[in-house]
Amino acid sequence: MDPLTAIAAAGVALVVKGALEATGQEAGRSGWTGGARLVARIRERFRGDADAEAALERVADAPDDETRQQDLERMLAAHMLRDRQFEDDIRRMVDEAVAAGGRGGPQVGAALIKNAQVFNEKVEIKGDWNVS
Repeated sequence: MDPLTAIAAAGVALVVKGALEATGQEAGRSGWTGGARLVARIRERFRGDADAEAALERVADAPDDETRQQDLERMLAAHMLRDRQFEDDIRRMVDEAVAAGGRGGPQVGAALIKNAQVFNEKVEIKGDWNVS
């Protein structure tokens, strides 16, 4: 998974987490209060793009629906590709969410991302390493 897609997946996971918290399903489990800012920033960027706005609303309505999550992830990645400042904002907010998880704390939305591998920590490799 390329880095941009991983950031989009993590962003969607945070949107889903916020939607679940709003409905009480995950109430009290968040250590990060930037979820509303993230959704507001996405909503601001999506303004005028009916398909993207609809994708965000569909996830808010049914946060557990993986198809809706994938649609929002594609829309988010597409907008990040078109707008470098938007990409930087989303990256920063995802990084803030990771930092709010604490040292050695939980991974950002790993349970919600499901098939994506997101590394939130520095990865170091020492010694011989072969990739085939």
